[in-house]
Amino acid sequence: MTQYLLAVHGPEFDLSAPPTPDMIQAYKDVDAFNKDLIASGSWVFGGGLYPPSTATVVTTSGGKTVTTDGPYLESKEHLGGFWVIKADDLDAALEIAGRASQACRETIEVRPFQDE
Repeated sequence: MTQYLLAVHGPEFDLSAPPTPDMIQAYKDVDAFNKDLIASGSWVFGGGLYPPSTATVVTTSGGKTVTTDGPYLESKEHLGGFWVIKADDLDAALEIAGRASQACRETIEVRPFQDE
């Protein structure tokens, strides 16, 4: 089986704001989706990320490491979370990604991992 990254892309949102009813339902739907992935044997790893404003970028050049605050890319949409899954092929991964997109209500980018 090949491993795939399912990357969740969407707009940054304020985690301190009260969740909307749709967001509460999305959390429940993602929880159910995660349980289904685990039960099916497709789950490898997954998680949500804090907002891009919490990121630190690390760059090394000429033996010197420099860190800067904030996301690497300035953008309206960011990586908000991800799953690493196992699937027989791309078609199976895309089917799983469709269910992921429906559960979290965001766009999912699917990318295979390189062979070891």
